[in-house]
Amino acid sequence: MGLFRSFVFLLALYLLQGSNTSLVRLDNNGYEGIIIAIDPAVPEDETLIQQIKDMVTSASTYLFEATKKRFFFKNVSILIPENWKNITQYKRPKHESYKHADVLVSPPTIPGRDEPYTKQFTACEGKGEYIHFTPDFVLGKKQNEFGPSGRLFVHEWAHHRWGVFDEYNDDEPFYSAKSKKIEATRCSTGITGINRVYKCQGNSCVTKRCKTDSKTKLYEKDCQFFPDKYQTEKTSIMFMQGIDSVAEFCNNKTHNREAPSLQNKMCDFRSTWEVISNSEDFRNTVVMVAPPPPPVFSLLKISERIVCLVLDKSGSMDSSNRLNRMNQAARHFLLQTIENGSWVGMVHFDDRAYIKSNLIQIISSNERRQLLNSLPTVASGGTSICSGIRSGFQVIRKKYSQIDGSEIVLLTDGEDSSANTCIDEVKQSGAIIHFIALGPNADKAVIKMSNVTGGGHFSATDEAQNNGLIDAFAALVSGNTDASQQSLQLESKGLKLNSTDWMNGTVIIDSTVGKDTFFLITWNRQLPVISLLDPTGNSVGNFTVDQPSKTAYLSIPGTTKVGVWTYSLQANAKEETLTITVNSRAANSSVPPITVNAKMNKDTNSFPSPMIVYAEILQGYIPILGANVTAFIESNTGKTEVLELLDNGAGADSFKNDGVYSRYFTTYKENGRYSLKVRAHGGENAVMRNLWHPLNRAAYIPGWVVDGNIKGNPPRPEIDENTQTNVESFTRIASGGAFVVSDVPNLPSSIDLFPPSQITDLKATSDEDGISLTWTAPGDDFDVGKVRKYIIRISGSVLDLRDNFDDALQVNTTYLLPNEANSKETFTFKPGNISEENATHIFIAIQSVDKSNLTSRVSNIAQVALFVPQPDDIPDEIHPDPTPDKNPPKSGLSISTLVVFVVGTVIIVSLILSITIC
Repeated sequence: MGLFRSFVFLLALYLLQGSNTSLVRLDNNGYEGIIIAIDPAVPEDETLIQQIKDMVTSASTYLFEATKKRFFFKNVSILIPENWKNITQYKRPKHESYKHADVLVSPPTIPGRDEPYTKQFTACEGKGEYIHFTPDFVLGKKQNEFGPSGRLFVHEWAHHRWGVFDEYNDDEPFYSAKSKKIEATRCSTGITGINRVYKCQGNSCVTKRCKTDSKTKLYEKDCQFFPDKYQTEKTSIMFMQGIDSVAEFCNNKTHNREAPSLQNKMCDFRSTWEVISNSEDFRNTVVMVAPPPPPVFSLLKISERIVCLVLDKSGSMDSSNRLNRMNQAARHFLLQTIENGSWVGMVHFDDRAYIKSNLIQIISSNERRQLLNSLPTVASGGTSICSGIRSGFQVIRKKYSQIDGSEIVLLTDGEDSSANTCIDEVKQSGAIIHFIALGPNADKAVIKMSNVTGGGHFSATDEAQNNGLIDAFAALVSGNTDASQQSLQLESKGLKLNSTDWMNGTVIIDSTVGKDTFFLITWNRQLPVISLLDPTGNSVGNFTVDQPSKTAYLSIPGTTKVGVWTYSLQANAKEETLTITVNSRAANSSVPPITVNAKMNKDTNSFPSPMIVYAEILQGYIPILGANVTAFIESNTGKTEVLELLDNGAGADSFKNDGVYSRYFTTYKENGRYSLKVRAHGGENAVMRNLWHPLNRAAYIPGWVVDGNIKGNPPRPEIDENTQTNVESFTRIASGGAFVVSDVPNLPSSIDLFPPSQITDLKATSDEDGISLTWTAPGDDFDVGKVRKYIIRISGSVLDLRDNFDDALQVNTTYLLPNEANSKETFTFKPGNISEENATHIFIAIQSVDKSNLTSRVSNIAQVALFVPQPDDIPDEIHPDPTPDKNPPKSGLSISTLVVFVVGTVIIVSLILSITIC
């Protein structure tokens, strides 16, 4: 329990909202729309706001010089928590919210671990999700360990904005260099320092020579690289920006391609500056002549949520039971999703708009029931979307003169040629538009409204059993309210049934949820038989039935029983459609619930370009491993594709065991909208929390070398890499919103358009039997199916293998038979004579070939050394009385030095005596 004592509510908010669509834009070399959000769990401290300003201001100057006078920070919004006191200079946010934050200032992942990091789970050049700083880091309390905050912000910004990676590697801190020496993983190699084991106990610190591991032939685990305090090398910011002289990114000339850095592994041995220079930002800017202005800051304070439902009641809503299904979903939103304390109004529209309810603050179930009575009952008329939106603004302005940050939930099923006429008005309003498209003909112009205002875009079809409409409304939790109020979806299921058929299932209520649990049953024709058993087998009844809307719900106040709940629904009519939805809230505000965040890698796509499905499962900031994760992708007409998502570090999944489950999606059925829903299930003793360090964490400076002595910092708080704790069983449902696909051919193509995915986890080891390779099998179509063969080539030059793979020496793979996608592959071979003279390493890469002779991209490049690297041969040194982080080690004599001194003195004295006697 102590591990999760600090409930990181901000991330839970962030995860519940789906993908992070950053509002940052580049204008005349300056970044605008940056959002830095302070977690409400952070104690109120106005000093923190000033420190954020100072950090960004210094970072802007450093960024400008590091990018050769190209980029700077122009304006930044700082989100102040609702629970901080009001100050006149604080303004209400417009489109800014926690879900769009670029930087989160919140408590550490695990108490005591203040390492800054950027959440990245895409390939090289892909934008990151967010940057995480702790209050202690921003306040300057960790400068010794990580360097100045402004410099480190630039390091993390490069991750977040340009998709570059670190030029160090915590898992592979050393490597065998061409010099036949063991070198620290770094860029550039011009950074000087020493490799030592440095241990302190009390006031006594011992410095020891690093020993080599008999298996890896590299230094053992406790060995660290200590940089010299005073240097002249300028690169690289992505290695250790805390070194005073470092002011540039590694470029083509200074880049260290030998090192096993994440930058080399993820970006095909390209330098960070090469990646940045290839970015859209770089292509759209020119070098500035004059220095940039300082950043401009806006202080924005979160306040109560304001929502107006703008619901389509036009004639087309009368078909396919749309009006009633909309009412069922809206009932779920009003009874369960919308948080207490929120203000809610309602507007109906057809070819005109009708205000049905002014803003009402949700205090109890009374206000919720009052709003239910305002739902539409008859569908008729045309469609005027702009009329509905303008009336929604009117409802909000009756209570608030400014509508900044208020939300319009717009649902429509029809096209409206005039919808484009109010896009600019919407953009300037400061309100957020959430768009729910019902059916295949919903107007596409409204997508632009949701995009420009930072709202959500959801889609639901006429296939009621897929429950898409209720899922869309259930996803509309607040972007800024306390996480303990957030409604989490535990179940969403539906079936088409005949009379007397049953829909049976279970839903798990784990200990992190269970407060205000809500069961909703819907039907199309006749009230079904409803049976619900709690974990002890007792029947739970008392469902509230509303026959006009064909819904029945059960709301359990307080905290309910933990365990497996069993439901059974029996149809009482032919051609019946039944659905069940279960939601709950966090059981304890001090314990973060397990959350799922689902998204596609982009909102629009053209056939045949593949897309990637992502689902991230965490508890607080801690990844959950070993879950069964399934994605349901539904097309415009209700055709559903089911994908199993994997966290195996292969194919579409960039990093293994980071809690992000991924898969390629290529089976496009038609043009138009698609919706994404993800189901995650964790079985007892099969799912674990990964307590190991976050990926892409900032380089920790263990200490500095000054005048040959190590001035140490406190040791980095670490948890053993194998430390994982079991998680109880759980179920979660998450909506990933909607995306749009175009250029899909009308008829299925017989042409194979999709090659195997790139192998990204190739590893090589060598022994007397040869070189052994392991990797994860790709598929015939990216990560589905089985490839026909593998082509393995080797070279003595990493760049020759990367740039001229087809010309490299090929390994005989006649007896290597590929396995199904996502299987583990192994292969051992004895290398032949490579052509390069004086080669010190063998570099290996693989290409896959499918049945249509389509080839994958060349894999990541693995390497083995052709020699045993030589360690430093320097005697141990003992410094008996240093205090880390306060005083440098005293310049005492080591034992070995003392022995040499004594022996030398004896020899000199003997010579003097001999000469005198002579």
